[in-house]
Amino acid sequence: MTRPIKVLQFICSTGFYGAERWILALAQYLDPTQVQCDLAVTAESQNPDLQLVREYQSMGLATHAIPMAGRFDPQAIKRLAKLLTTQQFDIIHTHGYKSDILGILAARWAGIPVIVTPHGFENAKDLKLRVFVWLGCKFLRHADQVVPLSPQLMDDSRRHRVPEAKLTYIQNGVNLQEVEAIAAKPQQPQQPKASSAKQKKRIGFIGQLISRKNIREMLDIFEKLAQSRSDVELMLVGDGDDRAALETHASRLTSAADIHFMGFRDDRLELLKSFDLFTMTSTLEGIPRCLMEAAAMGVPVAAYDIPGIDQLVKHQHTGLLAPYGDQATLLSHWNTLLDHPEQGQDLAKAGLEFVHQHYSAKRMAEEYTQIFYRVREAVRA
Repeated sequence: MTRPIKVLQFICSTGFYGAERWILALAQYLDPTQVQCDLAVTAESQNPDLQLVREYQSMGLATHAIPMAGRFDPQAIKRLAKLLTTQQFDIIHTHGYKSDILGILAARWAGIPVIVTPHGFENAKDLKLRVFVWLGCKFLRHADQVVPLSPQLMDDSRRHRVPEAKLTYIQNGVNLQEVEAIAAKPQQPQQPKASSAKQKKRIGFIGQLISRKNIREMLDIFEKLAQSRSDVELMLVGDGDDRAALETHASRLTSAADIHFMGFRDDRLELLKSFDLFTMTSTLEGIPRCLMEAAAMGVPVAAYDIPGIDQLVKHQHTGLLAPYGDQATLLSHWNTLLDHPEQGQDLAKAGLEFVHQHYSAKRMAEEYTQIFYRVREAVRA
């Protein structure tokens, strides 16, 4: 009997966000008789205990740690290549700029193919990060296959001059079983602070606090909302490089007492359930998993209309969209959903039906299995 294809999922994880949950969904739905799917993460001082690793191990799947000294350690390439050769992996599958660079170099060293899945392209303002992102995008051309999650990411990959023969589109898939299980439980009050005197209507966001999420604009819109009503609060669940600057900005607003930075939370789904609406003001996205989770939780969505988000949110059908940068219209959508919860529930229900119809994790895993076989056979040939 032919042994399963051995695939190593590799990520330089900074938390437990969309890419990490995507890897779990893929691994859960791959047929183990066809694909053995291990996980490797970089072991970095700032991330000593990764939830992704715990979740992966809980499924009975193998994990590996690649020691990383500093934010970028060239020795990690050698360590990763050694793992690939000693464990006889057939393919390495990478996720994220740093992971792509390390993974592509290690794959060449080990003599195996590499598949890259872009989860989103960063439009950072920080010069050092922009240079690093630029380098990561250059490396995409040297992958054996680049498999974006959305039509917009396909176009972005073409702009980074990835050859058409190396591009394959597999539509994003998501496992919503955990979300739907939480949604079915009785509602438990989620107070951001013990001193909260009453439950306010809650606008929420879950994700990384990084530049492309454009959280500062979200804070400014909330400030305008809070000037016209006193029954609202904003909850930001997640962490990231911009958190300190965002907290400083929020502290200067008159609505500061109603803005809550929750950090990374193990109970994020319970918090999501407490939201009256979910919002995004991103400048750049792939296919945001958080929007799928909001729909599964019955939480209506109001966001800026940008590529990626428009794949999930159809205006006035599965949510409400405002033109990018149109703060007044987005603010109006917030008021609509806060004041008319029955309309929001109809939108959320339609959103969940749309996700189940178009974004099946099982379908995604079957299509990736075909890619794994195709890439392995190409190498053998």
